[in-house]
Amino acid sequence: MKDHIVSSFNEELKELAGRVVEMGGLAETLVHDAVSALLRQDRELAARTIAADQRLDTMQAELEELCISVIARRQPMASDLRDIIAAMRISNDLERVGDMAKNIGKRTLAIETDFSNKQLAVGVEHMSDLALEQLKAVLDSYTTGDLEVVRRVHMRDDEVDALYTSLFRQLLTYMMEDPRSITMCAHLLFCAKNIERIGDHATNIAENIYYMFSGNQLPAERPKTDELADSTSV
Repeated sequence: MKDHIVSSFNEELKELAGRVVEMGGLAETLVHDAVSALLRQDRELAARTIAADQRLDTMQAELEELCISVIARRQPMASDLRDIIAAMRISNDLERVGDMAKNIGKRTLAIETDFSNKQLAVGVEHMSDLALEQLKAVLDSYTTGDLEVVRRVHMRDDEVDALYTSLFRQLLTYMMEDPRSITMCAHLLFCAKNIERIGDHATNIAENIYYMFSGNQLPAERPKTDELADSTSV
């Protein structure tokens, strides 16, 4: 009987992990599609991305309910409890990543002119590539337990921040040189801020994965290199 209970509990933990992985895959897709829609000015893809975020919200709510149920019924301890708490926290970050993708989709629909400065589009794309790389790396480490990858993602968070700061300055300069571009650049600025936040969520996920596998905390958060963060919050 005891072996059956242990086996059943292990299956529940596997189900939780599987749901986190599924959420992670959807979150990656939403970010990729949102940025692609922005760069190509694909309004149809942007609208689909906005609608698809609801699925991620539902998955997060269902996973949270399942975690609470497992805790109430199993009263887990030590590493088992860390696994469940990490699943809840990571799912919350992934849900927020979906929100950032949805925000980018909404901005895409609001932009009424094509990009007249391709360098700005390249800057947005570069930021999104790095943020997605970070997100994919931590989600892979969730299944492999590779803590070295987790450490690297945590240490590279400031790279996305630096790209955001650089892009902010480019956008500001462009707006000053051509006032007609202010509306478009403002939308791009908000999109860039959402991408920067996706990088932050990837870092949060890295911290939770590290604690899940090791039982220890990663070093304290480093100072942000993005000195503009407080003044440009979305």
